[in-house]
Amino acid sequence: MNIDPTTLTIRAAGEALRNKEYSAVELTEAVLVHAKKENVTINAYAEFFDDALEQAKHADELLKNGKGTPLTGIPLGIKDNMLMKGKLATSGSKILEGHRGVYDSTVVAKLKEAGAVIIGRTNMDEFAMGSSSETCAYGPVKNPIDPTRVPGGSSGGSAAAVAMGGALGTLGSDTGGSIRQPASLTGIVGLKPTYGAVSRYGLMAMASSLDQIGPFAKTVDDAEILFHAIEGFDQMDSTSVPNEHPLRTKGALKEKLTIGVPESFIAMDGIDEDVRANFRATLEALKKEGHTIKQIELPSLPYALSVYYVLMPAEVSSNLARFDGIRYGLSVEAEKLIDVYMKTRGEGFGKEVRRRILLGTYVLSAGYYDAYYNKAVAVRRTITRELEEAFKGVDVIATPTSPVPAFKLGEKTDDPLQMYLADIFTVPANIASIPGISVPSGTVVRDGANLPVGIQFMAARFNEEALFAAGKSVEKTRDDIV
Repeated sequence: MNIDPTTLTIRAAGEALRNKEYSAVELTEAVLVHAKKENVTINAYAEFFDDALEQAKHADELLKNGKGTPLTGIPLGIKDNMLMKGKLATSGSKILEGHRGVYDSTVVAKLKEAGAVIIGRTNMDEFAMGSSSETCAYGPVKNPIDPTRVPGGSSGGSAAAVAMGGALGTLGSDTGGSIRQPASLTGIVGLKPTYGAVSRYGLMAMASSLDQIGPFAKTVDDAEILFHAIEGFDQMDSTSVPNEHPLRTKGALKEKLTIGVPESFIAMDGIDEDVRANFRATLEALKKEGHTIKQIELPSLPYALSVYYVLMPAEVSSNLARFDGIRYGLSVEAEKLIDVYMKTRGEGFGKEVRRRILLGTYVLSAGYYDAYYNKAVAVRRTITRELEEAFKGVDVIATPTSPVPAFKLGEKTDDPLQMYLADIFTVPANIASIPGISVPSGTVVRDGANLPVGIQFMAARFNEEALFAAGKSVEKTRDDIV
């Protein structure tokens, strides 16, 4: 029996389990041994669950009785901001130290129902605020490709777990690129579904109009398997879109796609030239494959990052008001109630979380609400309309995923603006509630290391199938990209 977690895919493992080449227990043991060894250096996991092998035994029973699904017996990880009954869930923050879920988030319930084996919770930027996974209260996550570099964020632990072979797939959350950007920096696939396609019930909210749960995997096919396992309407989530809604109607998928490229957006300063060259080479390979490359104009797209950094902190300020030291998590004693609030939040929240709460409170305050928040809402509508109009003429829109490859640990921590710019290509999908996927498109050399880069595709709402088609074409042509 030879199980190599670093190369094994969900699809291949599922077939091997059904063919009885090995059991779910044997597969889980192999993944856990490798994950625990790599985690000493990478810090991808906050915790490995002690009931993982019991879950695997249950999966073997399901397989034995012919009740298996494509995920039965597959070892997976979940981000530390998703609730799992009886398990710790801290969102990477000391203010929730010791907090345990009292119910399963909907995505966890669906994974359990599918017979998946959830082996642990993955580290993350505190309350999903960061682009490097360095703000985690339990230490930074490192990039398995080069441990001196970041894995991206905020779902860096979920990305690193897959990249290091510590899980066959994981779930992350994406508010402005927190699945796609780390997928690009670690050389794997990351999908942000359409807002409302996957339930957010049981996800600790950062920015409620932007957050979305999605999968990480080694291949587009594996990401598709995970997505179809967790999607669907949930009455517990008021933003979940009913399955019978006209928006969810899928048209016939084209064999050859029309790929829109917002040239003026991609030509902006601040984008690594090697990243841009890889993007152009990827488009050329797709063109040779028979896809049509079409230049498009999205004049408001450059404002998406500014809009995001007004709306997101505003929602952060509201959502994190609940963490006050009274109801759950950390509580610092003091004589006066107001001092309990202040001391708990001062000690429990990290610097980046405090920064965003302050920014959000400012833009929502009297005299600034109209000047900043309302204006950002108006520009959000404009960006959404431009993208909707663009999808009338193209199937997907392509950009690089990240403007730069993985940067060094500590390189951007003292310059928040430079850190925020890492999200420039990914935030439009969250602003417009559309799906986006990052697919590995090659490598660039830095300090003698081959660092992964990715190409991002965005599609109209609920048209994830177009993203999977585009992503599989990239995988097919990757050897032709130079």
